[in-house]
Amino acid sequence: MQLFFHSDLSKNQQQADFSKIESQHIVKVLRKQVGDEIEVTNGQGDWFLCKITMAQTKRCQIEVLAHKYYPKNHQYYLHMLVAPTKSNDRFEWFLEKATEIGVDEITPILTENSERKHIKIERYQKIILSAMKQSLQFHLPKLNDLTAFENILSIEADQKWIAHCYEDENRTELFRSVNPKQNYLLCIGPEGDFSLDEVKLALQHNFEAVSLGKNRLRTETAAISACHSIAIKNSNLDA
Repeated sequence: MQLFFHSDLSKNQQQADFSKIESQHIVKVLRKQVGDEIEVTNGQGDWFLCKITMAQTKRCQIEVLAHKYYPKNHQYYLHMLVAPTKSNDRFEWFLEKATEIGVDEITPILTENSERKHIKIERYQKIILSAMKQSLQFHLPKLNDLTAFENILSIEADQKWIAHCYEDENRTELFRSVNPKQNYLLCIGPEGDFSLDEVKLALQHNFEAVSLGKNRLRTETAAISACHSIAIKNSNLDA
């Protein structure tokens, strides 16, 4: 199965044109022709069975044959706040794998020890979109722009965590802390960790300090480990 993307397609439409980029991929790269049937999503849970009615590299037009809505594969909302890594490849790897595992919203954050202070949000969006299509999902995670750490503290959630590596007897293991079917907000810091002041500030805003295990993990590894822990803790309920 190949899944294609059209952000503006709705269940009330009978036909639509793909963007130039998606048209070129469908017609030139995959050599789809008039009359071929393809499957399309708008990233909002909608699935469409469509027939190609025009196959040009700059304009691929489709007719909608069938529609179905798919709810999310998980019964929680996970918002990851992660400091982008110095190596762009490593952060892009996190975006791809988090999308495959199951994440609802991602906010790159700027901290005192951040190694990367500028991001290429359009490229990140393409990576997330590609991962959604590759993993045959119908909900596109929301990607926010780079946000200062102090501006994320007031975001509401049922459970709010900050993962850090300082000695703290009050830290709990993330896996043990997860209550199923909740809205989660989880902060992962840069390679140099959050500053002590940032940790204290988060705790003052009702974040809970958590550990991701005994080993010191790289930023992207920590973020993926956290995504997986939350998915596993909820997996029996979603089965």
